[in-house]
Amino acid sequence: MQHYPEATLYVVATPIGNLADISLRALHVLQLVDAVACEDTRHTQGMLHHYGIQTGAGKPLLVVHQHNEAQAAGLVVERLQRGERVAYVSDAGTPAVSDPGARLVAAVRAVGLNIMPLPGASSVTTVLSAAGATRAEGSADSATGFVFVGFLPSKAGERDQAIQALQADTRVAVILEAPHRIEALARALAVLQGRLVTVGRELTKQFEEIATVPAQNLADWLTASPQRTRGEFALVLHASAPQESPEGSTRVLKLLLTELPLKTAVRMAAEITGAPRNELYEAALKLKKQ
Repeated sequence: MQHYPEATLYVVATPIGNLADISLRALHVLQLVDAVACEDTRHTQGMLHHYGIQTGAGKPLLVVHQHNEAQAAGLVVERLQRGERVAYVSDAGTPAVSDPGARLVAAVRAVGLNIMPLPGASSVTTVLSAAGATRAEGSADSATGFVFVGFLPSKAGERDQAIQALQADTRVAVILEAPHRIEALARALAVLQGRLVTVGRELTKQFEEIATVPAQNLADWLTASPQRTRGEFALVLHASAPQESPEGSTRVLKLLLTELPLKTAVRMAAEITGAPRNELYEAALKLKKQ
């Protein structure tokens, strides 16, 4: 059985929707600690009450959110230095990944105090586990890793620049988005055309919905049902095949043209190399003239 020392910050993952997704370790620690630091005291108090954990003078709730994290971290450190156990929870999921908590952890580590993470629910790993996103075919990289992007910028120009960077990156990427911005994100992702996107909506909740569609069809998928723009979103941008160099695309096209009709050769060259079909078609016409 693991020891739970005093003067330790416990970083506790909590459910992202379904309250049954809480670990036995988390329940034990939340009952054991002297104080619980959290984003929203009303939300956390309701969650703890559901599990039969009482708060109050003997177990105060400390407000630590993105707007006061640096200042509030000092108060948590003071409690830890007095030998208390303090748990930190975000409103949902694993703290310090996309939610607040990183500054608090850094402040505690800076003074040499203990930090113990308690793993659990995360929208990132939840959506990845349902996406089936593997490395791109034709990639020399055998790894199946991913890059966590989180929330893209809200301003259209900055968001488009971020998507351009994703377009150039062949790796799997995980993106988070809020309901009031999901339609704008879907329209912006359309430039990725046939690259697959797995969208997870309301993960672990009653109206959970998971679907995989080409990026160019994501906006239509959202508007197909009014409820699809509601709730929190986690999206997996699947890996894309590395783009062939123009010389490589032309070489493949030449070989195909010796055996196939022009349109068929163009279509197959586009599928093999990832090069734009209209550019290959123009190149095929020039090759035929030669």
